[in-house]
Parts: sequence; structure tokens; C-alpha cells
Amino acid sequence: MLALLLSTRIWAQGNTSEQLVVPLSDPGKPYKLNAHLLNGSITLVSYEGKDIIVDAQSGEEKSGRLKETNGMRRLAPANNLDITAEENNNQVNIHSSAGNKNINLTIKVPQSEVTLKLSTVNNGNINASNVNGVLEITNVNGPIKLTNVSGSVVANTVNGEVKVSFKTIDTKAAMAFSTLNGNVDVTFPATLKANVKLKSDRGDIYTDFDVVTTQQKPAVSRSNKAGMYSLKIDDWVYGKIDGGGPEILMKNMNGNIYIRKAK
Repeated sequence: MLALLLSTRIWAQGNTSEQLVVPLSDPGKPYKLNAHLLNGSITLVSYEGKDIIVDAQSGEEKSGRLKETNGMRRLAPANNLDITAEENNNQVNIHSSAGNKNINLTIKVPQSEVTLKLSTVNNGNINASNVNGVLEITNVNGPIKLTNVSGSVVANTVNGEVKVSFKTIDTKAAMAFSTLNGNVDVTFPATLKANVKLKSDRGDIYTDFDVVTTQQKPAVSRSNKAGMYSLKIDDWVYGKIDGGGPEILMKNMNGNIYIRKAK
């Protein structure tokens, strides 16, 4: 089979933006998209088109650096926006080689089913809306917001809120939502059937679903140090919604958990 490989680099100077159009080998069919950043935000939306459109913008001016200080101007490298996109048999990989510079991506994707992986580490949010498929979203220092999505989601961050609203869900898929510092706030269709596993160390758990809680023995871990035994009890809330179904895990340390029923 003939594979189509596209590799394109965008170069820019200053706080500018560039656009990259990535055609799919088989438009209209399910596709995979992986987008990874070290510094910056990712915003993804669906549109009525067949190509993947990437708008990249340098976030350098937003990082707090001044262009001029006491009459002196900062000199930036000529090539400070470096985005690579590769397409092969309906799989697209997007990443940046811009080092510590902030790069903000806005990605428009076709409305067909997608297997999506988005991740960033510093100085950025991850937002996606109106997409359908298998979504794996990872952030470290920033929130995750998914709006009106369909399919299944695994979303986790360390510092930031995880907020998700579903249009429809994959009724056979397990899902997970977690953060260390922030709320976990997920809105499901009213027809949700699930087994839930919930834990908030320093917060509360709220829901407007009818949840039948089940008794589980707390997990106890033992460790031996300097002849002394340490016991740690890891206690979760277990329950069933509408008789149960695939597992949905939600966990945080500092914040509340909200399991909402769509109106």
C-alpha cells in the first residue's frame, strides 16, 4: 500500500501565527490524532471539513517577557515557532520542537470518529468540544475542559480542574477522571448506567443521580521500615447507577467531585 507521509515545519518570528492544513489519506473515515506540547495550550474543535487545520501561535508575549526594558530591546531567535505534523494512513502526529517557548495550538478536525490523544505540561489549558470518539487527555499544570463530547474519556491533570460534559457516551467503555488540585466535574446523559469508584481526600462528593452504594473492604497497605510497621487505609466510595455498568473512576485530593445528570 502507498502511504502518504507529510512533514511540515512552521517558522515564525515574534508573536505571530501560522496555519498548517493536513489532508487525511482517507477523508470521512475514522482517524487518529496525537498532539503534544511541552509549553502552551491546545484547543480542539470539530468542523464540517475533510482536512485537519492547525493554527499555531507563539505565546511568547503572553509569558510576561517585555519587548523593551529601560530602552533595551530583547532579541529573539528568528526561528521560535517550530511545529511538525506527520500524516500516515489517517494517523496524524503534531508536536513542537520549540523548547521552552510557549506554543498555543488551535486544531480544527473533521466530524468523523477520532481516536484522540492531547497532552501539554506547562502554561496551558486543554479544551475540546463537539468531538466523537476515544479521548485521552493529559495535562500537568493546567485545567482540562471537554464540552459536548461523545464516546469515552480518560482525562487527568495535576494542577487544575477537570470539567467534562457528554452528549452521548460509549455504554461499554470504562472511563477515568482525576486531578490532584481542583474539582472533578462531569455531566453525563440521564440514561447513564455505571459502576462508580470515587475518592476525594480533602473534599466532598456530590451527585443528582440515584447511586446505590456498595460495601467494600478498605484496602490496607503495610510497609516495614526500621523495624516498625506502617499501615495505610485506602478507602473509596463504590456505587452503582441504574443497576451498574462499566466502571467510572473519579479521584482528587484537594477539591470536590461532581457527578451531574444532563437536563
